[in-house]
Amino acid sequence: MEKLIQKIQSYNRISPEDVDFARQFYQQVNVKKGDFLVEEGQYVKHFYYLEKGCISYYTLKNGKEQVMEFYTEDMFFTDLYSYIEEKPSSTFLRATEDAHLYTVSKENVEKIFSHSHQLERFGRLSMQEAFLKTFHKMTCQTQLSYEEMYLRLLAKRPDLFQRVPQYLIASYLGLTPVGLSKIRKRLSQTEKQP
Repeated sequence: MEKLIQKIQSYNRISPEDVDFARQFYQQVNVKKGDFLVEEGQYVKHFYYLEKGCISYYTLKNGKEQVMEFYTEDMFFTDLYSYIEEKPSSTFLRATEDAHLYTVSKENVEKIFSHSHQLERFGRLSMQEAFLKTFHKMTCQTQLSYEEMYLRLLAKRPDLFQRVPQYLIASYLGLTPVGLSKIRKRLSQTEKQP
């Protein structure tokens, strides 16, 4: 729980009393690789903090997984649209490796945010961060080539290449596994040239 508290305090100055108030509402959850936190059609009533592990956030497109994001250590996440709009989810949140996380219900989130201005500000900033992460990825997909997206991911999140299967990396980049393999081969050949 210490990492969760540090994350909450990273957004703004929050008194120890307010932190103690907030922490009582978070529940520890452990999920195994392959377990779902959210499935399509489910109402999303929780916000999550990932202390350890990896969660893939995806939708099905023509029966195939289209990965929108990978959540790893020290991230808050949920299916934000379903959570805010209170509509059934059209996405999935599934553990791609064993995960240790904390969850808080929407009802309790409202209690936390109503408790103090500092906690409300933390909530606004954490949701804003989650939204901007999604928006930034969509912007990259429209402005960068597949190769540029691959190189950007490799530079910013190299751990993913050891943590998740290559077909999920390909899906995240909007490629087929064969397309990803071709990019990697082309870059490998370029590096070997004098």
